[in-house]
Amino acid sequence: MKSSLLNKVLSSKAGVAALILRAPIGLILAAHGVQKLFAWFGGYGLEGTGQWMASIGMTPGYLMALLAGSAEFFGGLAILLGLLTRPAAVVAAFTMVVAIFSVHINNGLFMANNGYEYALTLLVVLVAIAVQGGGSYSLDHFLLELNSKKQSK
Repeated sequence: MKSSLLNKVLSSKAGVAALILRAPIGLILAAHGVQKLFAWFGGYGLEGTGQWMASIGMTPGYLMALLAGSAEFFGGLAILLGLLTRPAAVVAAFTMVVAIFSVHINNGLFMANNGYEYALTLLVVLVAIAVQGGGSYSLDHFLLELNSKKQSK
């Protein structure tokens, strides 16, 4: 049973296309996460992001900043590496849904007006990654192979 669940989470029939999707999306998410968590790349860090989140009604702001930043940073790294790809993509996709409906939806589609097009694009790619899994060039694939060799001994 335990192995069956592991197989479902880690297995993927996707090939190199999964890596082509995962790499840039993982990097982008991780970069946005470090802006929120550590104030790198022009970000405001936990304190500044938390204050902003509280100002738009997402309270407690510090906790919301920690959750969003962690989902983006750690989720982005996991997606980039293809490690627990499906769960990481689902968590990051949920974060994009929250961003769309709490920040961008009232501004229309276009990013030039702080609209939701960018977050929607990330959401769609994250859903595709969650559906297809990490692919053959992922740590998920490596772990599945390792587990399969271990069980055959």
